[in-house]
Amino acid sequence: MRARIDEIVFDCHDPARLVRFWAGLLGGDPVDRSDDWSYIDPPEFARVAFQRVPEGKTVKNRLHLDLDAGDIDAAADEAAALGAERVGAIVTDDHGRFLVMRDPEGNEFCFVAGTDG
Repeated sequence: MRARIDEIVFDCHDPARLVRFWAGLLGGDPVDRSDDWSYIDPPEFARVAFQRVPEGKTVKNRLHLDLDAGDIDAAADEAAALGAERVGAIVTDDHGRFLVMRDPEGNEFCFVAGTDG
């Protein structure tokens, strides 16, 4: 049996804040289903949702999103204006370039360019 991704869910403290951050970054409309659950109504991708959990983030993510960005610096500046922070400098390796970022609750994600998968 093959399955497809229906939804990617982030545990978080403030679903309403994160849905607006990620909707600003990815596009789509932020939807607050309840105080404990928000999601992006996506134009072209699996739904991204945010679920309130009582415990805070204490360790590095086990999963992160890589976002294709032709201009990593410009994408990082836009993300920072929405509340993200850079983690280090842009890295160039045999597969392309990437920059690690953190969203407003500290969840890591990367902007990538020129990667071959």
